[in-house]
Amino acid sequence: MSIEFLWRLPVHGDGRNAHDQHTRGEWNARPAHRVAPRRDEDGFAYIDYLAQVARAADINHFHGALIPAFRHTEEPWMVAAALARETRRLRLLIAIQPWFIHPSYATQMAASLQRLSQGRVEWNVITGGGGAEQEAYGDFISHDQRYERTGEFLDFIKGYASGEPFTYEGKYYKVNEGGLTAPMTQYPTPRIWLAGASPAAMHVAARHGDIHLTWGEPLAKQKEVIDQARRALEATGSERELGFGMRIDILARDTEEEAWAELRRMYGTVTDQTLGFGHRRRTGATESVGAQRQFALHGGARDFDSLIVGPNLWSGMSSVRGGPGCVIVGNYEQVAQRLAEYVDIGVSHFILASNPHLEEAYRVGEEVLPLVPQAVKRQLASTPEPAIA
Repeated sequence: MSIEFLWRLPVHGDGRNAHDQHTRGEWNARPAHRVAPRRDEDGFAYIDYLAQVARAADINHFHGALIPAFRHTEEPWMVAAALARETRRLRLLIAIQPWFIHPSYATQMAASLQRLSQGRVEWNVITGGGGAEQEAYGDFISHDQRYERTGEFLDFIKGYASGEPFTYEGKYYKVNEGGLTAPMTQYPTPRIWLAGASPAAMHVAARHGDIHLTWGEPLAKQKEVIDQARRALEATGSERELGFGMRIDILARDTEEEAWAELRRMYGTVTDQTLGFGHRRRTGATESVGAQRQFALHGGARDFDSLIVGPNLWSGMSSVRGGPGCVIVGNYEQVAQRLAEYVDIGVSHFILASNPHLEEAYRVGEEVLPLVPQAVKRQLASTPEPAIA
């Protein structure tokens, strides 16, 4: 099993400094204060910093970079187009929602960006978590309907990119004798990362996903989701393979004591207002099963030690900002070992992150990733073979 590591681009602000809200954002800034397009007097813009982070990931042999989507940041397609010219090998994982764009135009955009980047475009297809955030995008349909629409979206794209006249009539999309005038033969349609932990999400991932992506959880809970996705794939009768990925933060230092002390220091800069905002965001009217699972790990607890949910695993990040709640904390060998344990249960694709993203791309790339292959070998060698009945 090949293992891939991607780096998250900090389109929302980077948390470099608790007092620096101008160029890179920080944990205590509200989303409206972390908008990416700021341009300084010397002409340096946030996209220039993102380009530095992307190049650092490229230099340090990360396989790709996730470009998340938020209402208060630059649009991921635009960022990907800019970064395609700044990097050489780095794959660009664009977060998209089917609600945002018609699949015919998404296919055309993907074809253009594949040519521009020489085939480095991938899609993180996000169906949406519902509630106020989804309604703020103008999307009001129910949870299962959104996944039904995602399935149609991906059906449509496969047909539209085939190079043959394409006619389709579904519940959400319709086209007559459409399609790209030339098939995407030199560079294929983007590889599909599908997020979600609900049965509806599993069904769509089983039909369309190349990688089923979830937020990181303790090992036993992560294995539950993987097993559920495997059962959904088996139920389709398909013989195709489905990879498993997870998003998780990393805080690695020379010693474990240094790592925990740094996390405590960072958590100490977070205000009650920020913690309250994160709590409301996670417990609000979200329909995302993944978000609900993240919140269940800590239940809104604020005491630092009560947020430790496993060996070298702290679950408090989603109280501070959206997205994954867990961070792996420890020395370089410990972090590599924890990653190897996730490989052992079936995870083959990791989207990692750490603040500040530029320096930490070098730290994780130079100090942690080289240790993972040997850690995986040790972990797999120590895992007992399943008993044969």
